[in-house]
Amino acid sequence: MSLYIYISIFTAFIVSYLIRVLPLTLIRKPIKNRFIRSFLYYVPYITLAVMTFPAIVEATQSPVAGIIALVIGILLSYFGAGLFPVACACCVVVFAAEFFLV
Repeated sequence: MSLYIYISIFTAFIVSYLIRVLPLTLIRKPIKNRFIRSFLYYVPYITLAVMTFPAIVEATQSPVAGIIALVIGILLSYFGAGLFPVACACCVVVFAAEFFLV
């Protein structure tokens, strides 16, 4: 292996380590700022949304079918449907949309 690969692995290690260790060492007291607490509360949800949204749109043959399924899924979940019915409905919507659109 070349030196470049070792440098890349070491850099990735250092960055990952610092991201995890610095908050533990620098912040010793409980966070009382309401804005920062709210920000930290929503970080996992935003991260999940950022990772899944492109996959929803790009996983289908046509991005339009993915967007339609996304909208239907959001509406169903807003009106109280569970995870399994929403997933089934989105699959059916993608199947129908790709059947009629493509």
